[in-house]
Amino acid sequence: MSTELRGLRTVIYPTTDLVGAKAWWSGYLGFDPYFDEPFYVGFEVAGYELGLVPTDETGASPTTYWGVDDVPQAVTDAEANGAVLLEEPQDVGDGIIVASVENPSGHVIGLIFNPHFVVK
Repeated sequence: MSTELRGLRTVIYPTTDLVGAKAWWSGYLGFDPYFDEPFYVGFEVAGYELGLVPTDETGASPTTYWGVDDVPQAVTDAEANGAVLLEEPQDVGDGIIVASVENPSGHVIGLIFNPHFVVK
């Protein structure tokens, strides 16, 4: 079985300085985040999610999340094609399900189901 990707949905930037990153993105975008907590800062940018998460790892790579209808099935399909599970499917709140895998080339692939996402 193969998974149909519904398009790009979210990019998450890890940062060692959440306050500084939030200030930079707010200045650059010209508006403040719609969600602002110590564990996550979220901006809605042209119908997509730009998220910031705290990390202790300097230079951590961002994760791009592809929209899918069924995250657990998308993970199963990815594993059947040689991917390795990095992040189990989990509800991160409000019915939003995320997971991530690493493909055989070493690329991290985020998978997300967001029932609130509206394609513009």
